[in-house]
This record gives sequence, structure tokens and C-alpha cells, in this order.
Amino acid sequence: MNETTLRRRGLLLGALGLAAGRGALAAAPEATARYPERPVRLIVPYAAGGGPDIQARLLGPVLGKQLGQAMVLENKVGAGGILAAEYVNQQPPDGYTLLLGSSTHVTQKLLQPSVKFDPQAFSHICRTGTSGCLLVVGADSPLRSVDDLLEAARRDPGRLNYASGGIGSAAHLFAAAFLSAADVQATHVPYRGSVEIGLALIRGDAQFAFPVISTALPQVRDGKLRALAVTAGERDPALPQVPTLNEALRRQDLDLVSWSGIWGPPGLPDALVQRLFGAVRTAMQDPGLRAAYARDGTVPNVSESPSEFSRFIAQETTRYRTLIARNRISLP
Repeated sequence: MNETTLRRRGLLLGALGLAAGRGALAAAPEATARYPERPVRLIVPYAAGGGPDIQARLLGPVLGKQLGQAMVLENKVGAGGILAAEYVNQQPPDGYTLLLGSSTHVTQKLLQPSVKFDPQAFSHICRTGTSGCLLVVGADSPLRSVDDLLEAARRDPGRLNYASGGIGSAAHLFAAAFLSAADVQATHVPYRGSVEIGLALIRGDAQFAFPVISTALPQVRDGKLRALAVTAGERDPALPQVPTLNEALRRQDLDLVSWSGIWGPPGLPDALVQRLFGAVRTAMQDPGLRAAYARDGTVPNVSESPSEFSRFIAQETTRYRTLIARNRISLP
């Protein structure tokens, strides 16, 4: 094969490559315009029946109507939400696999830098809700107020035990922030989940805990636990009689909430991000959905835009990094 033939073949292949590239570019907007053409998966990092799972199941059907396709929920449980995040992080950025991302993923990355995802790198679509935690004690506990708890903690530093779902969980971090703000000491005892935490409080093995409101509400309503305060900056509509930590501690700077929202894999095209944002935002205006969230102790706190959600996550990362460093929290 002579040089002229090689040159002609190179030019032909280059032209074909350029045409193929133009075809792919033309196909991308067309595929986006048709999206979604099949059911969309929403990966939930927690077990069925828990607060985040309930929220996802409430949102799924309403969001599916907005998209014109079914939302298929998949519970991918393990390692405190890490497995689900790592899984979605590896999926193609086509909009057919989404993640119920949360503040837990931010704290897990801060505590375990080696995990195979970066919360900042996901395609942030829309925040869907925020939820405070409840400072609770067993129903038979002699501690009937935050002042009672602080008095007991000061009387015998370190004697009181507080339960959480594990190191770095919202319950652990918010308890650490509370103890630091009140300048008292207590001993952290991690448990495997909300059931064990509830039993520990009822038996008196742990004297207090900070479970997420949606998890604690049933036991509070059944009279098994007593709520002393909420961690958010405002009282929760589900428990309007329960004061905030700010009220109990007579300060104004504590506003501790966990949050969740819809994330896509890194690199999701902006057109798809905007399409999904519009669908989620509209779904979150549904009166029935908002009422169900409120009954579950979750405030439907929706992002103004995907970029606002990204800025919010960056701010939350800074806040949690400071909280973890100040309280010297680390994994064993």
C-alpha cells in the first residue's frame, strides 16, 4: 500500500469519525428530549421501613407522574449508605439511575476519605427535605427536661450514656454538638439501629439519644419515649409542644438538621439535571406528599435550583468538617 493510498484512507477515516461525532452530538439532545423512555431507578441507601425509605416511597409515585415513567425504588443497604453511593457513582450519567443522597454521605466521606465517591462530584438535582433530631429519654426516666439532663450530667460527669446508630451518624454528631454547647460530658454508646436504641432507652442502659424525628415519632406517640427538645432551629409541626435546643439552652446558634435530596451520577448532562429538577420540584408541591412528609417529621425544604443545592452541600461539608474536628470524632 503506497503513501497516497494511506493518505486517502486516513482522510476517509477522519471524515467518517467526524461524521460519527456529529451524529453522536445530534443524538444526545434528541435522547434528552425523549427522556425518560423507560422506568427510572431510585437507589435508597437504607432498609425498607425506615424514615428515608418512607420518604422515597412517598415521593416515587408522584415523581413518576411528572416524568411519565415509573420510579422503581431499590434498597441497597450497607456500610451506612456507602455501598449505595459507590454503586450510583459508577453508573452511566444517563438519568436512569438516581440516588437518595443525604447528609450522611457527606459525613461518611469526612470520616472515611478512602470511600470510592465524592459527595461534591455527584450531579446534585434537588434537595427534598430536612429533618431535625429529637432529644429523647425513656418514658420512665426521671429526666423530664433539658435542664434535668444537664443537672444530672454536671453532677456526675461522664456517667450518663447516650445512644446513637454509630460513629458519625446524625444522632452522634448532634449529641456531640449539644454536649459541646452545654459544656457537659456524657459517654457515647453506639448501637446497630433504631430498635436497639429504643430498647436501650426503655431499659435504662442509655439515658438519652438524638434519633431522627421520623424514627422517634412512633415511640413518642406510643408513650415509650419522652421528647425533651428538637435540634432544628424551629419547633417541629409534628410536635409543636416540644421546645428547640435553642430555647432549652437559651441561645440562638443551634440549627441541627439532616437532609436528603436526589443525586445523579457524576457528569449528568445539564439538560437532564434541569429536567429532573423541574420534575422533583413540581412533585414536592403536591399537597398530599407535603402533608405526608410533615406527619413523618420531615420539612419539605426544596432547593431553588441545582446550583443552589450544590452550594448548600458545600456549606454543609464545611459545617460538618468543623463539628467533627472540634469534637475529635474519628472511626476506631
